[in-house]
Amino acid sequence: MYGICTDFERNFPSICFALATGVGKTRLMGAFISYMAIEKGNSNFFVLAPNLTVYNKLIDDLSNPASEKYVFKGIAQFAQNPPRIITGDNYNTRIVDQTRYAQDFEGFETININIFNISKLNAETRKGKEPKMKRLSEYLGESYFQYLTNLKDLVLIMDESHHYRADRGMAVLNELNPVLGLELTATPQTQNGSKTIKFKNVVFDYPLGAAMRDGYVKEPAVVTRKDFDTSGHTNEELDRIKLEDGIRIHENIKPEIDVYCRNIDLPRVKPFVLVVAKDTTHAEQLMALIRQKNFFDGYYADKVMEIHSNQRGSEKDENIQKLLKVEDPDNAIEIVIHVNMLKEGWDVTNLYTIVPLRTSASATLTEQTIGRGLRLPFGKRMGEDVMDKLYIVSHDKFQAIIEEANKPDSLINTTQIIDMVELDLEGHQEVITSGNILEEELEETKKAIEESEISREEKAKRVFVEIDLVKRVSRQLHTQNTIHKIEDLKKKEIQEIIIERVKKEIASDHQLQLYKDDLEENLIEAAARVFEYTSTHEIKIPRISIVPEDDFEVGFHDFDLDTKNLKYSEVTEDLQEKVLTRNEGIQLLLKGGRHRTAGNLQDIIVNELINYNEVDYDEHADLLYKLAGQALLSIKAGRDQKSVENIVWNRKKNIAEFIYTQMKPHFYLEAKGFRTEISASFSEIKPHNMSKIAADSIHHYSETITPATRIKRCVFTGFKKSCHSRLKFDSKSEKDFAFILEEEANSPVLKWLRPAPRQFNITWGILSPRQYEPDFVAETNDAIYLIEVKAEKDMTSADVQEKAKAAIQFCKYATEYNAEHGEKPWKYALIPHDKISMQMGFMTLVEQYEVKT
Repeated sequence: MYGICTDFERNFPSICFALATGVGKTRLMGAFISYMAIEKGNSNFFVLAPNLTVYNKLIDDLSNPASEKYVFKGIAQFAQNPPRIITGDNYNTRIVDQTRYAQDFEGFETININIFNISKLNAETRKGKEPKMKRLSEYLGESYFQYLTNLKDLVLIMDESHHYRADRGMAVLNELNPVLGLELTATPQTQNGSKTIKFKNVVFDYPLGAAMRDGYVKEPAVVTRKDFDTSGHTNEELDRIKLEDGIRIHENIKPEIDVYCRNIDLPRVKPFVLVVAKDTTHAEQLMALIRQKNFFDGYYADKVMEIHSNQRGSEKDENIQKLLKVEDPDNAIEIVIHVNMLKEGWDVTNLYTIVPLRTSASATLTEQTIGRGLRLPFGKRMGEDVMDKLYIVSHDKFQAIIEEANKPDSLINTTQIIDMVELDLEGHQEVITSGNILEEELEETKKAIEESEISREEKAKRVFVEIDLVKRVSRQLHTQNTIHKIEDLKKKEIQEIIIERVKKEIASDHQLQLYKDDLEENLIEAAARVFEYTSTHEIKIPRISIVPEDDFEVGFHDFDLDTKNLKYSEVTEDLQEKVLTRNEGIQLLLKGGRHRTAGNLQDIIVNELINYNEVDYDEHADLLYKLAGQALLSIKAGRDQKSVENIVWNRKKNIAEFIYTQMKPHFYLEAKGFRTEISASFSEIKPHNMSKIAADSIHHYSETITPATRIKRCVFTGFKKSCHSRLKFDSKSEKDFAFILEEEANSPVLKWLRPAPRQFNITWGILSPRQYEPDFVAETNDAIYLIEVKAEKDMTSADVQEKAKAAIQFCKYATEYNAEHGEKPWKYALIPHDKISMQMGFMTLVEQYEVKT
């Protein structure tokens, strides 16, 4: 069944699962144990770790239900009767006490998981000494090793098993004679000098290339400078150049990752840079360089650490603790320098930039280094390059890396090549948040209170009265299903409902009861402020969810086959042979000559076409026979019937593939409709989270930015009608459209919004659903417009048209909802970017490019 497994390679049956870094080897280990225990009745497991880091990690993953990486979640037998963990540190007393711990849960015996560190075993066997596990234990009355060998159902699990092929402790493992060995590794091979020796006992192989293809790990992108000549630089100069470029990339992606996580309401991810040094002396030199005041103004002096084998005692322990916490957003470390220390077991998900210095191409491309950066923060690709890509800065080894990656047996397949000039790198960046106008007013008020010279108690009271109450009223207002139009905000009964709900909130907070004497009057004032703001500054967006129906139409649009390249020759039926043991060429064995009657030629071609999954005979029969007929006409030109039959019979798969290739562009998959849900009256205006170059000022929206490509990196302000005070734009066309919304003489626009991510719940796309984020919303006296600005060349693309269908559906239901309550209709406009200029009128654009159902 497993042809790649040709030898167990040990004294006992042992099979290897070769899994790429970052796809879940420890979870598979948990599955092994669960299956062997529950289905096969094995109750004793011996798990081997290659080093102390992996050893400690395995103990936590196999024993701590509170850990996010606990591998036995959902296993009912283990929830009631958890495995007993016996380690290399506690085996003496733990095994003696096993009868005390043993339980019986519905006939399920408590299992024992022994976890041991092979590096400790190797250290103990130096100079021919017996390892401690083989020495007599006064607790056991025998050695730990003897105890294990006496177990009749012992399953040996070897994590990172490439370590256990030539170690001194390997002989000890063979003596254990388990019933089964299960091996896990990302590198199923060992190195003997320059010779690579592949494992012979692999039963499942899932290499890194497959993991990249399937989206389980980041995509590595190698980065260089354009037209860069390394020969003109010393090693020290080249180190600095590469290091600086790596930091520039880091500073570019750090705020983008922060903004992305804020917008999607995900836990914060703090990226860091891994610098690979040649040796310990080199690492110390790099550390000194980064701490210099002229290296990025000394910003990273206290944000860098080094880890290498020369470190000892408390220094090494302290750095290992820092390493283990490098994923913590509050950890200050942003640069880690290492020399051959970060191999297996250091499983971080926030490494986004690697700078290999003075390393060979082959060393650069080992999973022990690049593998550290391949894990994804949220366990899957997010569909955004900023979250899904690992950058490798390598000016000097650029070509060597590409050549190494292109080898068929390469561990790393570089998926993208990036030039430094393609990246937006302009120094330190910062993340700013632009809430609605009311929120920004509250932030200014809070800042003034905190800076005022009043008592701490008085500050707390003012924050409650002037800020907290307003936020609570606003939050309650946006969860009411009884508010359908602006006039509803003036109704006394609705105001009283909101005020009463805020009172109930405060009543449950004992701290806020200190201010209850002034509550009534202050709450009424806060409510009045919120009602006034909401009436005049917010665009009322109904909370409507638009999702494509599961029921959809699929098929191919009609077209004519392009046959100019449909050229196949006859196939001779001569049989040839090559005798492998003879030094002679290919010989004719049998002469052909028998003619096969092909039958209906169109049927033969159609029968091949319906083997493609998307092709439904019942739905597409007319098109299939039409295309098959057009193909036959081309094949028949200048040939007799016998030749045509030969070609069709022998080349039928090629002909079908030729036709199917042309069918694919005409394939369609469309939802028959949309599911719609209105969950509440109006959505609150969501804040914008955006990055900004720290040294750059915030620009007035009317300012001309050159070159225009810089616009997407700038933050603009000065708006009078916008629901936000600060905004970013993706293009000059969008910025010019904002100018029209603000500046047009006698403008019909009352207020406008550049929606933040997730402001609307409009989903488009059937196979891979995505959220639609329109560019603008603008309100006039007569209507509310949902507006998309698109490049002229993209106007008719499938994606743009799918988005438009979903947006039109939203406008349809929003209009119906508003009509019930005497409010304005919603309309959708799709405007070509080249039609936008500052002299154009808003109504001219939206009326000309309104998309109607």
